[in-house]
Amino acid sequence: MPGYVTRQRQIIAECLTGHAEFITVQDLHHLMRSAGHRIGLSTVYRTLGALVAAGAADTFRDTSGVQHYRARTTGDHRHYLVCRECGIGEPVASDVVERWAEDTARRLGFAEVAHVVELSGVCRTCQKPDGF
Repeated sequence: MPGYVTRQRQIIAECLTGHAEFITVQDLHHLMRSAGHRIGLSTVYRTLGALVAAGAADTFRDTSGVQHYRARTTGDHRHYLVCRECGIGEPVASDVVERWAEDTARRLGFAEVAHVVELSGVCRTCQKPDGF
């Protein structure tokens, strides 16, 4: 994580790493408070933003506009198909997207290009058997 690492930032990073699925800032904050950690919500927002910027976390915005986060366990940039109901995220192959982004940036003379691809749906577990 860029900048200095405080005890609070360390707790936030550890809590995010210990949560396997995508989680909202509010839910992560609630988990930490329930565990007895006194960390402000604004500190959680800032720390998660720093983790994303450093490549240590992935994020997506759901259909209602709420941001979700998950620790990136590998150094690779990943894309996920995320369930809109339960939040489970499945990594998806994205070699074509990565090549397209690199080729487009190179062709247009850009450097340090970042991109976000958000895929969402309803997982098998959350699908209603009758379609309603």
